[in-house]
Amino acid sequence: MKVLVTGATGFVGNNVTRALLAQGCDVRVLVRSPKDKSLAGLEVTPITGDLRDASILLDACDDVDRVIHVAAKVHIGWSQLAEHREINVEGTRNVATAAREHDARMVYVSSVDALGIGAADRPADEESPRTGKTPCSYVISKTEAEVVLRELINDGLQAMIVNPGFMLGPWDWKPSSGRMLLEVASRHTPLAPTGGMTLCHIADVTRGILAAMEKGVVGRNYILGGHTITYFDAWCLFAEISGGKPPKKLMGPWIQAIAGGVGDLLAKITRRESDINSAAIKMSSLFHYYSSARAEAELDYTISPLRSSVADAWSWFTENGYTK
Repeated sequence: MKVLVTGATGFVGNNVTRALLAQGCDVRVLVRSPKDKSLAGLEVTPITGDLRDASILLDACDDVDRVIHVAAKVHIGWSQLAEHREINVEGTRNVATAAREHDARMVYVSSVDALGIGAADRPADEESPRTGKTPCSYVISKTEAEVVLRELINDGLQAMIVNPGFMLGPWDWKPSSGRMLLEVASRHTPLAPTGGMTLCHIADVTRGILAAMEKGVVGRNYILGGHTITYFDAWCLFAEISGGKPPKKLMGPWIQAIAGGVGDLLAKITRRESDINSAAIKMSSLFHYYSSARAEAELDYTISPLRSSVADAWSWFTENGYTK
C-alpha cells in the first residue's frame, strides 16, 4: 500500500511514518527538507514542498492509496492568524482536494483544541457543543480546517478526522508537547496552571490513526485521548520521573493576569509573541478533558498506563541528549 504522510518530521508524523514502514507500506513524505535528521535511516520517498502549493500536492498524491495529513502550524497565542490559516486551513484544503482527485482515503490529524471544552467531572466527546475554547489563532485555524474538510467530504472525499490529546512518547525530535516535560525537569516552576489535560501515549495515538485509516467511518471524528489529569498533578508526575522539582501550588488569578499581560505587552513592543501570553494562560486554565469511548468502540483504541506514557518520553529524551 502506498501512503503519503505530511508532517513526517514532526512528532506525530514521524511516529506514523515509522509505524507504516514497519507494516511494509510504501511511504512518501512531504517535507521542506529531505535531510531532516528525523528521517535518517528511514526508507521513504521524500517530496520537497509546501502545503500551500496545490500543484505539488496533486503530484504527491498521484497513485497513492492513503493520505495521512499531520502537518500544521502550532502556536498558542493571538498572533499569526493569517499564517495559521494559510497552513492549517488552506493547506488542509489543498491536501484534501488532491486526495479526492486521486480517490485516496484520508485521515486528517486535527486536535482536541478544535472541539468543545470538557469539565473535570464531565469529559467532552465528539458530539459536545464546540464552545468554551479560547479563540486563539491555532484554535480558530484548526476549527476552520475541519469545516473545510467536511465541505470536501460532502463533495466525495473519503476522510476521517482524529483529535489527539496531549501526547508524550519517543521521536519528539523538535520537542512539541514533550517540551513541557523537559521544562519541568530542567527548571523549578513553583506555580502550576489551574486547568487540566488529557494525556496520552504517542504509540496509542499512532495506532489509532492507522486504525482510522482502515476502519474509520467517513466523516466521523475520533478522539484519541488517554488519562484526564490536572496540570498540577501532571507536573508533579513529570518531576518525580525526571528528578525535577514539583510545583508548590496553583497559579492564582492575579499571577495569571500579570503573566498574560506582561507577555502581551512584550509582544507589542518586540512584535514577536512568546509562548507566555494571555491566550496561552487562558488555555492552561481550562480542563481539556475528553472521552475516547467512540475510538475504543470503533477503532479498538487502547490507552497505555499514565506513568509509562511519561516515562517512555523521558527515556527517549534522555537517550537522545535532550536532558542535562
